[in-house]
Amino acid sequence: MNETLTTAGAKVKSIREIKSISLETLAGRTGLSIEQLETIESGNSLSLSPLIKIARALGVRLGTFLDDVESDDPVVCHKNEQYKGVRFISTKDTQNHLGYYSLARKKAGRYMEPFFIEINNSEDDDFKFSSHEGEEFLYCLEGSVEIAYGQKHYTLEQGDSIYYDSIVDHGIKSVMGAAKILAVIYAPA
Repeated sequence: MNETLTTAGAKVKSIREIKSISLETLAGRTGLSIEQLETIESGNSLSLSPLIKIARALGVRLGTFLDDVESDDPVVCHKNEQYKGVRFISTKDTQNHLGYYSLARKKAGRYMEPFFIEINNSEDDDFKFSSHEGEEFLYCLEGSVEIAYGQKHYTLEQGDSIYYDSIVDHGIKSVMGAAKILAVIYAPA
């Protein structure tokens, strides 16, 4: 089992219990099912959109679930270290074509979440949509990606970027082969 999934799931459960919030109440606040929450808390599944909803419902920063050792100092992530950060891929969710690597897991009190994301889907894959409060900035580092945002579609090539409100249904997939992007996500607590 992925250590990051287990740790993040344990943090969700711990914070929920410290705040005396039942699974039923959290399900109502997030729109997630009790079964989804139990799966997340057990460390068997994790994806970004539900995690953002849980963070908001519990009144904590998204980074609370991803933090490792916290520091108030600047956090530097060298290129040879980016794959050593927090990584999660959901195997039981719709986002299993995305690999997230947190680039600021050690920064205390952050409100932005920078990720290096690998996108590995086939050309025939449909969009996997999500929505959550906040904003997202995506910068295409390698390959080509297609962004579905509401009813519109945008194609990003290497060096292109997009900034949008993430409350609107959105999805991403690679256009041909694998792609890599930098994503900065702001999710209000």
